[in-house]
Amino acid sequence: MELSLPGLVVLQMLCLATGYPNGAPTGACEDMTPRHTGVLPQPSPALYTLLVNTGTFQPGKAITVTISGPEYRGVLLEARTDGSTNALGSWQHPAPDTKFLQCTGNPQGAITHANTNLKGESTAYSWMPPDSTSPVYFMATVAQQRAVFWVNVRSAALKRGKPESLGLATEGNAGMAKEKPSPRDMFPDDTGAGVNIMGKEHVFLQSIGLCIML
Repeated sequence: MELSLPGLVVLQMLCLATGYPNGAPTGACEDMTPRHTGVLPQPSPALYTLLVNTGTFQPGKAITVTISGPEYRGVLLEARTDGSTNALGSWQHPAPDTKFLQCTGNPQGAITHANTNLKGESTAYSWMPPDSTSPVYFMATVAQQRAVFWVNVRSAALKRGKPESLGLATEGNAGMAKEKPSPRDMFPDDTGAGVNIMGKEHVFLQSIGLCIML
C-alpha cells in the first residue's frame, strides 16, 4: 500500500511522539542527547538559560536551579565539573512532572521529565552539592517539542564557598591574650566586692604614725 506525502508526514510525527514521553533513557546521561531517530538538536542559540540562586556552593546546602525561557516539555538536567561527564551531587524532591534519572551509578544524579506536560519558569529544581573543591556547573538539554530541542544549555560555574562563621570564639581559637588578674580579683573581701590591698596598707601605716606621735 502506497502512502501519500501528507500520510508520510503524519506517520513520521506519530513515530516522534512515541519517543521518550516519560523521561530520558540512562543512555543519554553522558552526551545528554535525546534518542529521537532522524531528529537533530537545534543549531540556533538556545531559547533557554539556566538560572542559579547563588554563585557559590557548600556541601549540605541546597541550591535552586530554574530554566528561564518559553515553556518546555522535556528536560535532562545534571551538575558537572570540567573534564568529566559524571553527574555530581544529588537532586532533591523532583518538581511536578519530573523525576530522578540514575546516571553514572548515582540514583539521583539527574532530573528528567516524567511526562510531556508543559513546564515553565515556576518549575524549580533543588540540588545538593557533594563535598568537592572543584567548580561545578549545570548542564541541560531542553525540549520545547520532541522534534525541537537544544543541548549544552549551561549555567555559569559555581565555586566552593567558605563555611559560614558561627560567630563564637573559644580559648583555642580566639587568638587573644588573657588578661592578668588584678589584685582586686585575687583578694576578694567577705562581700565578694574585692579590696584595695595597697589602700588598706597605707591607712594602717598612717594609723601607726599617729600612735607614735601621741
